[in-house]
Amino acid sequence: MLEEEGFRLERLEDWVDNKCTGWRDNFEANYSQKFDEYYRLWRGQWSSEDMTRQSERSRIISPALQQAVESSVAELEEATFGRGKWFDIKDDRGDPDNADVVLLRENLVSDFGRNKIRKNVAECLINAAVFGTGIAEIELVSEKEMAPATQPVMDGEMTAVGVTIRDRTCVKLNPVMPQNFLIDPVATSVENALGVAVDEFVSLHQVQELQEQGVYREAHVGTAAPDFDLEPDHELTSTYDDDKVRLTKYYGLVPRYLLDEAMSDPDAEEELVKLSDDEEDDSYYVEAIVVIADGGTLLKAEKNPYMMGDRPIIAFPWDVVPSRFWGRGVCEKGYNSQKALDAELRARIDALALTVHPMLAMDASRMPRGSKPEIRAGKVILTNGNPAEVLQPFNFGQVNQITFAQAGALQQMVQTATGAIDSAGIAGSINGESTAAGISMSLGAIIKRHKRTLINFQESFIIPLVTKAAHRYMQFEPETYPVSDYKFDVSSSLGIIAREYEVTQLVQLLQTMSPETPMYPELIKSIVDNMNLSNREELIAKLDQANTPDPEKQAQAQQMQQAQMQAQMEFQASQTAALNGQAKESEARAMKAMAEAQVVPQELEIDRIKAVTANLQAGDADDKEFKKRLEISKQLLKEREVAVKEKGNVKAEPKPEAQPMARPEPKPPMMQPNTGQLPNDFNQ
Repeated sequence: MLEEEGFRLERLEDWVDNKCTGWRDNFEANYSQKFDEYYRLWRGQWSSEDMTRQSERSRIISPALQQAVESSVAELEEATFGRGKWFDIKDDRGDPDNADVVLLRENLVSDFGRNKIRKNVAECLINAAVFGTGIAEIELVSEKEMAPATQPVMDGEMTAVGVTIRDRTCVKLNPVMPQNFLIDPVATSVENALGVAVDEFVSLHQVQELQEQGVYREAHVGTAAPDFDLEPDHELTSTYDDDKVRLTKYYGLVPRYLLDEAMSDPDAEEELVKLSDDEEDDSYYVEAIVVIADGGTLLKAEKNPYMMGDRPIIAFPWDVVPSRFWGRGVCEKGYNSQKALDAELRARIDALALTVHPMLAMDASRMPRGSKPEIRAGKVILTNGNPAEVLQPFNFGQVNQITFAQAGALQQMVQTATGAIDSAGIAGSINGESTAAGISMSLGAIIKRHKRTLINFQESFIIPLVTKAAHRYMQFEPETYPVSDYKFDVSSSLGIIAREYEVTQLVQLLQTMSPETPMYPELIKSIVDNMNLSNREELIAKLDQANTPDPEKQAQAQQMQQAQMQAQMEFQASQTAALNGQAKESEARAMKAMAEAQVVPQELEIDRIKAVTANLQAGDADDKEFKKRLEISKQLLKEREVAVKEKGNVKAEPKPEAQPMARPEPKPPMMQPNTGQLPNDFNQ
C-alpha cells in the first residue's frame, strides 16, 4: 500500500519507535517537570528549581506532604491487606460444588505470596499517591521450582536425599514509574489506547538469558547510552552505564502487514507468513507484542498470545481527572499548601540567621591592613583606636512569633487538602479540643475520601490483577489451575481510621445493652474483628466456640424444654377439662332453672285453687267471697308471670314456694238470726 504511493516500506521497529518518541515528547512537555517536583517534595530533596525567592538560603522541606502520602498509602494498604484474605473467587456457573473454586483461590494466594505480589502492589500505591497514577506490568517468567525430596535407592534399602526440579510459569508484577511508561496522549485508559509501552533500562544479562531461552531473537545488543530521563531518580549526579540495555516493550495495535513482515524469516525465500486465516485478516490493525532494544534492534514481534487477548498492563488513578489518563495524587492535592509552608519555614530560618548569629559594624578606615574581621570565641581583633568606637555589635531585631503559628496553620492546610489526617495528627482537628460529634463528622469526611480512592484502586487495579493472573495460570499451568469461568471479587475492609471509628461506635452501642441480650456476643465479636490484634483470629474462634452450645447440654436443654412443653400441654388440657365441666354444670343448672321456671305457673295455679277453695261454706255469701278471692289470685298470678319474664335469664336459685293467702281465722258468729250471710267482720 505504501509502496504503491512511492514510499519505502518501513519496518515494524521504526513504526513503534516513532510512536513512542512522539508520546515521550508529549509527556516531557506536560508532565515531566511536575512529576519531578512531586518526587522531590515527597523525598525531601532540595533543588534550586524549588526556590521561592532569590535571597532564599534555607533548604528545609517540611515533612507535611511526606506524612500525608505515607498516611494515605498506609490506610489503603491496611484496608486491602489488613485481614489477610484480600480477594475472593466466585463460580459464575452456579455449580454447588465449589471445590475447584477453593483450589484456585488457594493456589493463587500461594503463588502471590511466593512472587511478592503484595510488596509490588504497595510500590504501585506509593507511585499513585506521589504522581497520581499507579502503573504495573504483569510479566510471565519461566522458573525452575525446586523442592526437597527423598527417593529410595538400592531396592529400597537406602534413601537418597535431594531436590525435585520442575519448570513452571510464574506471574510477577513489575511496578512502572511514570517516566518509564508511554501511552497514547488522547487515551483515557490502557484498553482504549492505540498502544502502551514500557521504556526502561534493564540489565544486559536478563536480555541474554531470554535470548538463550528462545523468548528473544538472537541479535547483538550493546550498551545503552545514558539518559537521565529514564532513571528512577532524576537527582542522581552520575549513573552506572555498563551492562545496561534500554528495552522498549510495546503492547497494542500495529499494522498487520508490518507484523507479517517482522514475523517472517528473512533468510527464507518464501512469501510472508500470514498470522491466521480467521475473519480478522481484513482488519488493518492487529494486537501484538513488540520488544525493541536500544531503539532499533527488534527482539520480539508476535501477535498477542494471551487467550483473553488483553494487554499485560494495569493502571489506576489515585483520584480521577475527567478525560485524562493521568490522575491526581496526594502531592498534587497538597502542592500549594506545601510550597507556602516551605516558604514560611525558610523565611523564618533565614530571619533566625540574622537575629541569632552575632554581627559587627566597624570603621574600615581604622582597621589594620590585611586583618580578617571574623567573629568567634577567643578571636582578637586589632583596631587603630578605641575598640568601642571602631566596633559595634548589632542585629536585625527579633523574629515575629506569628510566623510559627502561621506554619502550623499551613501544615493543617496540607492535611486538609490531602485528607490524610489521623487521630494522632493535628491537635484540635480530630482529637483534643473537638467534641464527640465533631470527631465523628471529621472522621466521616476523611473515611469517605479514602473510600473513593479505595474504589478506584479495587476496580481498576486489584480485580484486573487477580483476573489476568488467573487467566495466565489457566493458560500456561492448566494442570494446577482448573480452567473455567470465574468471577473475582476483592475482599477489602475498612482502614485503620475507619476501624477505630467503628470500634468507638460499637462500644457505645454495647454500653446500652444487657449481657443477656442475644446481640451482645455479636457486638463483642465485631469489636474484636475490627481491632488490629495479632491473635484476632484466635479470639474470634474462641468467641464462636463460646457462643456455640455444647451438644450434650443442648440435648439436655431440648429434653427439659420438651418436658416443660409436655407439662404445659397437660396443664392446659386439665384446665380445658375443668372449664368444660364447669360449662356442663352451668348448662345443667340453666336447664334446671328453665324447668323450674316452667313449673312455677302450675304451682301458682294450684296455690290459687287452694286459696280460693279453702274455708268456704255453702251459701250465697261464700260464693261471693269465692269470686272475690278468685279475682285477687288471678291478679297476683299475672304479676308473678310479668316478673318472671322480666328476669330474662333464669338463675339457679331456690324455688320460691307459693305462699297461700293469709286466711283470717274465723271469729265466732254473733248470735243473730240465721239470714244465710257471713258476719260483717269476715267480709272486711
